[in-house]
Amino acid sequence: MGWSCLVTGAGGLLGQRIVRLLVEEKELKEIRALDKAFRPELREEFSSTQLLLEACVQASVPVFIYTSSIEVAGPNSYKEIIQNGHEEEPLENTWPTPYPYSKKLAEKAVLAANGWNLKNGDTLYTCALRPTYIYGEGGPFLSASINEALNNNGILSSVGKFSTVNPVYVGNVAWAHILALRALRDPKKAPSVRGQFYYISDDTPHQSYDNLNYILSKEFGLRLDSRWSLPLTLMYWIGFLLEVVSFLLSPIYSYQPPFNRHTVTLSNSVFTFSYKKAQRDLAYKPLYSWEEAKQKTVEWVGSLVDRHKETLKSKTQ
Repeated sequence: MGWSCLVTGAGGLLGQRIVRLLVEEKELKEIRALDKAFRPELREEFSSTQLLLEACVQASVPVFIYTSSIEVAGPNSYKEIIQNGHEEEPLENTWPTPYPYSKKLAEKAVLAANGWNLKNGDTLYTCALRPTYIYGEGGPFLSASINEALNNNGILSSVGKFSTVNPVYVGNVAWAHILALRALRDPKKAPSVRGQFYYISDDTPHQSYDNLNYILSKEFGLRLDSRWSLPLTLMYWIGFLLEVVSFLLSPIYSYQPPFNRHTVTLSNSVFTFSYKKAQRDLAYKPLYSWEEAKQKTVEWVGSLVDRHKETLKSKTQ
């Protein structure tokens, strides 16, 4: 008879890669793709995840894998150093901002649903994956940085000069989802995976966000901004003042600051994580090496550069 799989967010950077890998799964008879653009309201993702869990009960769906985020764990302070963090550490994001807060609520709901009784009498089994910063072909943040630099004499704006992170290639995150699916469907592996969350990284070198952007684009003449930048502490308190201004103006005007304390912290912390637990429980091993991931991403960055050149050429004709 085979089995079916629903992929939510199937049109996104990660969702597309998961679908590509799923078509190679044996006995898979059907893939259903669902894509929904979430509005920025605080609890929408949590409410949608809750509805999906309830739908699983009614439709007797036995496996639910949630794509969470590293931001569920933090960082909470740019002064706090987390290196090779792991699942046993009690890390939890304390910022009340919409994205990490909704991800935290949704992940807790998914893990709490593990063991629910399904309508047909079977049991629902769940797990959650927490990827670190995802890069690769089609990455929206990398694309924005490259396009901005191409329109600024090839200078890459600083997005996280003081950070140390371990980015993960999108193809490896997709592969982790496939392995989690296999594990939850395997009677031998499933007991250790049910109700668990996993950090997903790979062998991309630990580095700053700025350095990653530079490595992936230097071949095309893009370069880092060498100008003097504000000290991190000063940036943090300017972010606080911008938040105050936004709050004071809120009764008469909706002002969105260019940055705040949370974005300064998120972009400039030492925050890296190990994938050893995923390696142990899911048999996870990166499908793509750093060199392969870099080559594929650099080729895609080249296509952005070529497109920019074609646009400039058409404007001058």
